[in-house]
Amino acid sequence: MTRSVSIIGAGPGGLAAAMLLAGAGADVTVFERHAQVGGRSGTIDANTPHGRFHFDIGPTFFLYPRVLADIFSSLGRRLEDHVELIRLGTHYDLLFGDGARLSASSDIPRLQREVARLSPRDAERIPDFLADSRRKLAAFRPVLERPFNSLLDVFRPDMLRALPLLRPQRSVDADLGHFFSDPRVRLAFSFQSKYLGMSPYRCPSLFTILAFMEYEFGIFHPRGGHGAVMRAMADVARQAGVRFRMNEPVREILTENRRATGVRTDLGETRSDAVVLNADFLRAMTTLLPDAGRRRWRDKRVGTAKLSCSTFMLYLGVRGRLDGLAHHTVVLSREYEQNLREIEEGRAPPGEPSFYMQNACITDPALAPPDHSTLYVLVPVGHNRPGGTDWTDAERARYRALVMERLKRSGLPDIEERIVFEKVMTPDDWEADLDVHRGAVFNLAHNLGQMLNFRPHNRFEDVRNMYLVGGGTHPGSGLPVIFEGARISASLLAQDLGLRPIGTGMEWNGTADAPERNVLGDGFGSAANDQQATAGRPAAAGRQQAGETA
Repeated sequence: MTRSVSIIGAGPGGLAAAMLLAGAGADVTVFERHAQVGGRSGTIDANTPHGRFHFDIGPTFFLYPRVLADIFSSLGRRLEDHVELIRLGTHYDLLFGDGARLSASSDIPRLQREVARLSPRDAERIPDFLADSRRKLAAFRPVLERPFNSLLDVFRPDMLRALPLLRPQRSVDADLGHFFSDPRVRLAFSFQSKYLGMSPYRCPSLFTILAFMEYEFGIFHPRGGHGAVMRAMADVARQAGVRFRMNEPVREILTENRRATGVRTDLGETRSDAVVLNADFLRAMTTLLPDAGRRRWRDKRVGTAKLSCSTFMLYLGVRGRLDGLAHHTVVLSREYEQNLREIEEGRAPPGEPSFYMQNACITDPALAPPDHSTLYVLVPVGHNRPGGTDWTDAERARYRALVMERLKRSGLPDIEERIVFEKVMTPDDWEADLDVHRGAVFNLAHNLGQMLNFRPHNRFEDVRNMYLVGGGTHPGSGLPVIFEGARISASLLAQDLGLRPIGTGMEWNGTADAPERNVLGDGFGSAANDQQATAGRPAAAGRQQAGETA
């Protein structure tokens, strides 16, 4: 018998689940409230008198493509035939508050030379950090690739073996303190906790693996932006028989006796054997399921959940090229800890914020009209809360002016006069436009009380035949992690409904590729130099053995 599955949301988790479940033989329908796929990983397309600009909405770093390659492989496809991933020679430039700077790359001798300008002793410890993180990732990879259905799963042998490396008493910054004495060097290896919307002084030490994975496996830019990846996933899913119902928001998850039986939209009810939720988890709990129909995740618990930060965004189309600016640049304020406290307290946005810039056109010029560039600016701020920032028009304008001043002081003195297109997003806009609970764009915080078994389960514990994908469930946020979570959830669903098993894909043996080598075989190459990729497709390279694939 064919089994039917309704998926709510065409974000990265929903698209991955759709592909995997179609490959397992399910009849899959995806309901998406917007006109485009991708959710927070979609694209802003701006048509202006100067031409079209294309911006990533949210994620801009593409890491660890192995998981997505496996998902394409489950349908007999090769990721590199559908998406061109350009490996960046320079990962990013870090600009510190004291004027120092560091250019990061997977070329470890080069990285050591960069770090040695800040601290020669710390530069010598980089191989020790990488070796420790390699052991940590190898120990935790099996844990992060399986579900946590009950507290007993916390005590399984793989978890017990990994626990000594978790070091729960340490934060990311404290763990790095065992390798690096210079606080600027620790920041270079810990700012990645922003991918989870957390402070490195609060984030569990497990997440030092974020920086490690950048150096071990590289950072990529998908040609056309992350939206191109999402569209490729949707295209392959459609070819596998998945139906997409766009511009059709789900109003209710239908249940009988705490079992999901389908969804209701403005066009009526659709019955199905299972429901996969890819909508923002906390928002969905308070809008799509009645409070009385839940046990663990009732409104009271949702109201006390610890949330990630939000972001203040500027999407700028500008005249001319920004050739002096790296593809990724992170500007760190002098008072970084105070900056993070202001974000966590959320009473007002940071007075001298740290921020991130993406100058994607230096790698992918087609994202902007000729002789123009896109500039993406992300400033971490507190999520919406009682007593927090009121993002009135006046406050938006005030904070925009403050950020513009920071941009000018960071090497873009004439930026404001070059702007030909501008879009601003605040936590209010994340909440209203993309239905993000309190504007917390990185979902539930990744503290120890909201990880593993304590995070919402992939097989949702409150409603049978309902499964979760996205950053709000195990293993957590970040695109490769969301893809892995979708694989976990799809595997559970396939097992429960008697579908064909979903394979685990290729194995990984913990070894790194040399920086100049392709990580997934044909089509995944390095940038031509540290600043700009070649305009054409990267040269093909010999396919590597599965164990060497990143």
